[in-house]
Formats: sequence, structure tokens, C-alpha cells
Amino acid sequence: MTDPEAHQTPDPSWSQADYHHPAAGWGAARSVGTFLAKEGAVVSGPRAMARMNHSDGGFDCPGCAWPDDLKGLALDLCENGVKHVAWEMTARRADRHFFAAHAVDELRGWRDADLEAAGRLTEPMSYDAATDRYVPITWAAAFAMIGQELRSLDSPDQAAFYTSGRLSNEATFLYQLMAREYGTNNLPDCSNMCHEASGLALQAALGTGKGTADLDDWETADALFIFGVNAASNAPRMLTALTHAYERGAQIVHVNPLVEAAARRAIIPHEVADMALNKATRTSTLNLQVRPGGDLALLRGIAKSVFEAHATHPAAVDQAFLARHTHGSDRYRGLVEATTWADLTTQSGLSESEIRKAGQIYLASDRTLMSWCLGLTQHEHGVDTVREIVNVLLLRGNLGREGTGPSPVRGHSNVQGNRTCGIDHRPSREFLDRLAAACDIRPPLEHGLDTVATVQAMHRGAVKVFVGMGGNFVRAAPDTVYTAAGMHRCELTVHVSTKLNRSHLDHGRKALILPCLGRTERDPQRSGLQSVSVEDSMSMVHLSRGHRKPPSPHLLSEPAIIAAMARATLPDSTTPWEWYVEDYDRIRDVMARALVGFEDFNTRVRRPRGFRIEQPARELVFHTPTRRAEFSCAPLPDVVPESDDVLVLQTMRSHDQWNTTIYSDNDRYRGIKNLRTLILMNTEDMTSRGIPQGTLVDIVATSKDGSVRELRGYRALAYDLPRGSAAGYMPEMNALVGISDYSTQSNQPLMKNLKVRVTPARADDE
Repeated sequence: MTDPEAHQTPDPSWSQADYHHPAAGWGAARSVGTFLAKEGAVVSGPRAMARMNHSDGGFDCPGCAWPDDLKGLALDLCENGVKHVAWEMTARRADRHFFAAHAVDELRGWRDADLEAAGRLTEPMSYDAATDRYVPITWAAAFAMIGQELRSLDSPDQAAFYTSGRLSNEATFLYQLMAREYGTNNLPDCSNMCHEASGLALQAALGTGKGTADLDDWETADALFIFGVNAASNAPRMLTALTHAYERGAQIVHVNPLVEAAARRAIIPHEVADMALNKATRTSTLNLQVRPGGDLALLRGIAKSVFEAHATHPAAVDQAFLARHTHGSDRYRGLVEATTWADLTTQSGLSESEIRKAGQIYLASDRTLMSWCLGLTQHEHGVDTVREIVNVLLLRGNLGREGTGPSPVRGHSNVQGNRTCGIDHRPSREFLDRLAAACDIRPPLEHGLDTVATVQAMHRGAVKVFVGMGGNFVRAAPDTVYTAAGMHRCELTVHVSTKLNRSHLDHGRKALILPCLGRTERDPQRSGLQSVSVEDSMSMVHLSRGHRKPPSPHLLSEPAIIAAMARATLPDSTTPWEWYVEDYDRIRDVMARALVGFEDFNTRVRRPRGFRIEQPARELVFHTPTRRAEFSCAPLPDVVPESDDVLVLQTMRSHDQWNTTIYSDNDRYRGIKNLRTLILMNTEDMTSRGIPQGTLVDIVATSKDGSVRELRGYRALAYDLPRGSAAGYMPEMNALVGISDYSTQSNQPLMKNLKVRVTPARADDE
């Protein structure tokens, strides 16, 4: 394990920003809940609010998608969940008086954090070009505008319907039903930018687009391999599983260019004695700092270790499992054996001894689980890398048994549920046939547009209406300037939101902001208070009900907004949109007929902690062409920068951030305070470029198409990163990601693999 004392952080004597070293101690508890960080330890535990398991559903945090505690922990919370809920429950209001006081052109000059800090939206607003302001509009007039614009298009494919991961399962189902009854599969979503590679890889390898492991498997695995995950900030409650794993003697291997705080040690608040004594538990037994994109080479090196061990120890490879359940293992073995250790060390950035150590951990483990996040997927070869995880797991039969399997970590509360419930621009024919039968519609069969394709289509005028359910599309998407220009070319942009954000300001000729209820708030409909359901990272589905009074009497729920948009757009539709919204159980009854795994939905979702969607691959049932788990044989990618002056830059969140929402300019676990316009670099890379610690630099990115983008006047800070790599924050650095910078395997933007040159700032930057 890397000692946090050796963790390189900015020089605390540098006066232009206030830094704190995570190993220096934090003293008293922080302001949110019972949070405490001391001596580099991460504190996990209280999630945003306790779930109350009763028949109508408790509250589910709108933050990350980590599963609820299996034993019904009363305070299953975390710091970031508390922050997210507090952000939603703010007393500030962005009402008609706010918009009357601020022109859109003025608001474009505000920082993102200040836009959201204006508070909750209170009523529908429409853009008025004459005054350059948003002005109030009635709900009826807003829906009439949407319906008129959508009906006037030459083709339904001239509209795109985007969703972020905040949408509930019920709202998701209605949203995709509206789009498909209207006539398009243009359903881009946030998964296109995050885990698209995971779904494609797992579907090809196992016949399912999801992981097979559950929380019980995390509690029983002998070895956990964690790739490209910053758990402390993005899935804090994972730390509970990691500390428990360490305490029971499991091996925990973290693979990441950055040794994050969660890969060292943690204090869990609901462990009362540990909190009282400030006792931290280790969360790793080995940290491997691969170069960006070098994970596939490491995994292949582990496989090479397994095959070498098999020569003298036949049990190293589970031959019976391979023969009974897999296809293509011989070809894969030939590929691995032909790969040299020299190539593996060069491409991974690790020594042969480090790779072999990981291999020995894998060989010594009877039950191994492998987990990953965006550090693996946001690369050109992200699909190949996730498939390599499956390859390695299959070699030793680490599938279909307790404590084993692939386990992707979703970073948003219901992004997996969105995909399950129909938000997919490439729907299968099986899904469309079930939807047609359950809802009596004729959905389009042609595939639609994903996020990158939607941005390109808006830019060339092929998409004229953009509807966004949640999120901040302009800031989340690649090539910020290009995306904003595409939005401006639309005839109408519609954003269903809780707060003001950048996407509302880069709008179409006509623009609407439609305010919706948050998940913390009561949702009364004709039949009474409603609950919604969500799906976590491990396929558990459960109910959630808000309990707070809404911040305005003029807010509508997301299902109500979708249903009204659908009726305005499809006035002759026989779909009972209004009837569905009166009682969400009616939506769930239709979902039970349309969606595989949702049978008897209303009964099962009311069980304590809900129910788990069946995962056939977990039972060794593979819906692949061969009806077996498929090995892949991808070539080893070349991830070494093409020249010494090129760095591979990865974008990431700070600790005080949730997706594009910035709570503050601090990043406590990386030792940074009051600064976001920065680039983290290897010390030797800084020295070779003549860049002293804390000075300003210019960052130039060259895209696949040869175009150049630049950020000027960023602060360069030394950090413990492999040479040839760098890191900085999204969404600011999304401006460096060209619209052509996406994976040809998944169409995901290459947000973890930007080729940049960093030089001392020009004089006019100082």
C-alpha cells in the first residue's frame, strides 16, 4: 500500500491557494453530518438519508448508485449524499424576480457554481429574445409550444430526447414510450459518456449488459480488484465493503494512475468505536499505478501469469469450467502466450514484478471479484478492456459463484435503471416487440442517435428540437463550445430541471425551462402520495418517496411533465397518459408486462429492500450466439504517448462535486483548496518542461481530426502520477475534448485519454 505520507500534494507554502495535505490531520469534525478525515483516512458511512423500509417506499438518495446495506443499516449514508440532498433542499429560489433582474447574456458570465447557487426553479420559464430574459409562461402554454414544434418537424428523427441518471424508472418508461410512439429512437443519455463500453462489452461476452456481482459477493470475495475508481468521492459507501474485506483478510488491489485516498484507509462513521478513537482501517493491500489506458496490458499480464502457472499447476486454470461454459479460450491462450513481457510492461507502465504480484494474488484467490468505473471505459479501447476483465475472470471460473464476477460501479443513482427501462438509442428487437405488445404502439425499428451523434446532428441542423430530462448537457458533453453552438441552432430547447445551469443559457431560438419536483419532495397525485423506483449498480430495484414540502406550488413531477408533453405532441394517442399519472402503480403494471425481470412489479418492489432483477449470466446462462461466455482476442493497444512532449490527460471529479454540479472549489482528499483551474503533473514532467510548482501553464489538446483546443492560465501542481500522464477537472476540461475524440468501439468521448502539450503560460496569461 502507498503510504499517504508519500502522497505528493501541492506545496502548502504556496500563497495563491490554500492547500491541506490529507496526511496532516483535520482536527474537529467537518460541517456535514459526522464527517471526519484524519491522517489521510477517508470517512464513509452515513448516506444522504436513511431508507425507511415500509410498503410505500423510503427515501433513496439521488446521488450515487451504490446498493443499500443488506442488513438494513439504519444510517446508510455518506457525506456526498448529504451534500447532494442539502443542495436540492436549499432555501434559495431562482424565481421570476431573479430572471427579471438578470439577462441571459449576463448569466453566461457567471460561474457554474453561482448559477446553481441561485436556488430552486419555481415556475415554467420561456426565453424572450426581445429582452434576452427568461419570462414566466403557464404550463399549458409551455406544453402547447412543445407539441406544436414537435408536430411541425419533417421527421420525428429531427428531435432528440436526452436523460441524465436522475430520472426514476417510472418517468424513464414514460419518456421512452413518448419518444417511440412519436416515432424516434433518438434517446441519448449520460451512459453514452460513462459506461457505454461496459454495457457493450458485457453484452458481447456474457449476454447481459450489467455486472453479475451483488453486495453479498463483495462481502465474501477473497480478492477484490478495483480499476479506475475514486470511491472516496464517487461511491463513498464502497469504503464499508473495502474495510470489511481488509478486516477479514481479503486481498484488495487498486489499479489507477492516481493513488486515491480511498485506496489507503478509511474511517466508517457507523463503526462507533473507530469513530471515537479516530481509528482508520486500511482499504488496500496493493496499489498499482498504471499509465492511463494501461489496464488492458496489466490484465493480460495477469492472464499470462495464470497460463505460466498452469504449466506446473493444472488447477491454475479451471479447465472444466472453460470446457462447459466458455467459447474461444484456446485462441485467447495463444494470443496471451504470444504477448511478450516487454510489451506488457511498456504498455501498462508497470514492472514485470508488479504485474506478477497481481497475478499471484489472483492465483491465490478462490473467489475473485473485479470492479471498475470510468478510468477503464473512457478510452478508445474501453470495450476491449472490460472484455479483458471477463477473460481473466473466466480463466479461473470466477463467475456464477459466491464472491465472484464483474461489478461495474455506476456513478449516478438511476443511470442503470434508465437503460433497463428503455433509454437506449439501440433498442433490441425483443425489447421493441414487448413494448409494442404491452402499450399497443408501433415503435420505430431504426437505431437512433447517442450523445456524440446528437451533438453532431444539432450542429448540422439535422436535430431541431432538444428535450433534456435533468442534467447539464452542454457541460457534460464533449467539446463544450461546439455543443453550445449546436444547441443555439435548434428551433426549440426544453430542459426539465430543478436548478439553473449552463445548458439553459446556451439555448435554441425558442427555449423552455420546466421546473420539476426533486426526489426529496412529496409527490401528490389524484390517488394520493406517490413513490418512484430506482435501480442500483447491482440490479436491486426499490421504492423511494420524498417527504418534504416542494419549494413552490407550481412544480410538477417528472412523470406529469412527460405525460403532458406526450399529450400535447400526440393529441390522438390512445395511450392513457393522464390516467398513468394519477397513480404510478398503473405505470408499474404496464412496465411489468413490457420489461423482462419486472414481472409482478408492484408487489415485489414493496418488499423490504425491493427485489433484484434476474441476471442470467450469474446462473451461467449466457444469451450469446454460442450460448456460452465468449472470450475476446483484442490486440494490445499502444497507449504510450507518441513523443516526450505529449502527455495523456484524464478528466475527473473533485471531492466537492457531483457530476457537473460544483459545491465548492475544494478537493480535500487530493489536498487542494480554492482551486479548480489546475493540471496535476508528474514532477519530472514539470521539470523537463521548465514548469515550477504552482506556476501558470497553457494546455493545448490535438484532436483526432487534427483540430486544436486550448486552455490558458491553468495552475500546474506536482502530483503522484506516472510520467507521461496528467489530470484535471471536468467539466472545465471538457473544452479540450474535440467532437471527433470518441471511441470507435463505444462512441464514448475520450475523457480519460486526451493528448495534450503543456507549456509555461505566455506572458499575457500572468
